[in-house]
Amino acid sequence: MQDPTIPGQHSAVAALPRLERQRLHDTVVDHLRNFIVEGVLKAGMKLNERELCETLGISRTPLREALKVLAAEGLIDISPNRGATVSSLSPTEVRDTFELMSGLEAFSGELACERITAVELAEIKALHYAMLACRAQNDLPGYYSLNRQIHDRINEAARNAALRQTYLAVNRRLQALRFRSNYQTTKWDNAVHDHEDMLVALEARDGKRLAAILRKHLLDKRDAVLTMMANETTEIPEKTGT
Repeated sequence: MQDPTIPGQHSAVAALPRLERQRLHDTVVDHLRNFIVEGVLKAGMKLNERELCETLGISRTPLREALKVLAAEGLIDISPNRGATVSSLSPTEVRDTFELMSGLEAFSGELACERITAVELAEIKALHYAMLACRAQNDLPGYYSLNRQIHDRINEAARNAALRQTYLAVNRRLQALRFRSNYQTTKWDNAVHDHEDMLVALEARDGKRLAAILRKHLLDKRDAVLTMMANETTEIPEKTGT
């Protein structure tokens, strides 16, 4: 099955036919994960397999294989009776998970300042400036993709396998909420300012400073998400008649 979003896929698949199935699997997983992160598939939504197959241009077998991967990541729930639904977190779970993530991010930053190479730092700086360009264009998906890569590169630069494994597992559950935390312009601009400070601390190899910035950055996102959830809960539909 071809994916038009991958340039030159036809020739690549023809040359490497044994990789076609794995490539399709990875592409479907990536698309579905992005749908969840960007809110196309919202928390609590029941997934319609037929519609997803039509949207992605695939059969049910690769879709169901991808859903199993996302279920293992905690992004969807699969029930024998209800089928698959997008996972949702309670306010308490949001608070607890963001607080855990703030500690993981802070520890990553502290270790990264000790272990990052000049090449890795240059790559993070390039991602940072590309991210700023997306912000100037109000391109939230592009901005968030680069933002996520920056945090990921800092974690990789920490060079701690146990931290890496835990970071990836926890972060997957928060991606959609981290994306939503930038919906408000002021929150988005505050996040950009935090990233400017992160880069300065990383260049100075100031681990304590970077850890403090990252911890606050994640706790601010926690507060933004909890506020959004509270507002959504208390919203009352307008009356259409008396």
